[in-house]
Amino acid sequence: MVIEGVREEPIALAVMLIVAEPGREHDVMNSLSVLDEVIEAHMLFGEYDIFAKLTCSDFGSLSTIVVTKIRNIEGIESTKTLTVAPTL
Repeated sequence: MVIEGVREEPIALAVMLIVAEPGREHDVMNSLSVLDEVIEAHMLFGEYDIFAKLTCSDFGSLSTIVVTKIRNIEGIESTKTLTVAPTL
C-alpha cells in the first residue's frame, strides 16, 4: 500500500514453516529470535513446528538470509519458504 506523499522502500516478505528436530524447538526459536529479519515466530502443533515471518529489503537479501542463516541453524530438519507477492 502506498500512502500519498510517502514512498515506501521495497520490502520482501516471507513466511517460513520449519520442522525442528524433536526436542530442539526451543533452541531453534531462540536462534530465530536474534535475527533482525525475523519479525515474528510461533511454535505450532502439527506437520510443522515453527512459523516464522521474515522481512528484508529485497528478495535477493531474503534468499541470502534463508540459505546462509536460517537453514544453517542447528536443530532445523527442513523448511518451506512462502514469499509474499508484491502488492500494487
